[in-house]
Amino acid sequence: MPDIRYLLPASEPKFKDSGITKAGELLKAWNGIPATGIGLIGAPLSKTSISHSGAALAPEVIRKMLHSFTTYSVEMDKDLESVVITDFGDITPHVTDLKETQNRFVQVIQEVLERNPDIIPVILGGDHSISASSIKAFRKNKGPVGIIQFDAHHDLRNLVDGGPSNGTPFRQLIEGNDIKGEHLIQIGIRDFSNGIMYTNYAKENGITVYSMNEVNRLGVRRLLEESVRTLKSKVSCIYVSVDMDVLDQAFAPGCPAIGPGGMTSDELIQGVQYLSTCPDVKGMDIVEVDPTLDFRDMTSRLAAFLILQFLLYRS
Repeated sequence: MPDIRYLLPASEPKFKDSGITKAGELLKAWNGIPATGIGLIGAPLSKTSISHSGAALAPEVIRKMLHSFTTYSVEMDKDLESVVITDFGDITPHVTDLKETQNRFVQVIQEVLERNPDIIPVILGGDHSISASSIKAFRKNKGPVGIIQFDAHHDLRNLVDGGPSNGTPFRQLIEGNDIKGEHLIQIGIRDFSNGIMYTNYAKENGITVYSMNEVNRLGVRRLLEESVRTLKSKVSCIYVSVDMDVLDQAFAPGCPAIGPGGMTSDELIQGVQYLSTCPDVKGMDIVEVDPTLDFRDMTSRLAAFLILQFLLYRS
């Protein structure tokens, strides 16, 4: 008679790995009681993208990719199975009115922060336009804020030619007096990916810009240590904005604006690990992931991994 020990009844899951908790199981819907620790807020918007983008689908897919990982870190010999990630869900965009959508993002994120003053918000975009709303809400709640922006692009386009878009968030914040230029530090700005007018705007407004050449020459950890030292003496807290297109196209096929010469996934992971240990870092967003372009969910999977690394080194 054949050995059928590994033949599960049809009603049970095909693959059952008892004793192992998946990271996706850490997500718990907000119950209205003030939460602590990491809190996810989805900002599913990509209509404001300069190039075609399905980034509005990213919050759902990134959450799904958390189920690709366990809760145990072999590097730290630490299991996060008892940690809760509070999931506040996704903010509902207006169907046609983009400015109304951005206003909703500000209002909802501000209210979430007011009702949950001890959370560390992780905003899941969406394209990079959502950072204008999330940082505005963050500043209203936390006071003067410094920004560390991982990005291939300055995102300092003017608002006259095309209105608010994923190319304008940091100019919006500066011109709206939500941040000062000297409180914005850009890391990973890439060659042949920006116009001279945006470099000039950065210089005129005191923005610190570290190109990929400087990342390669000095190392991302050194630049971040210097950035944190600079900002913490000037602001109440620090917000980290991670545009996934800071990565080389080999590591992020799911970005609408892929290109060569960017960071490796290891460099970005190490950067997020370091920043999560800094008490002055009080919030983060992850933007510019388009699941419709993403080969085998590589970029979404990395975004989920960054959340786990932030959680691991923060807890």
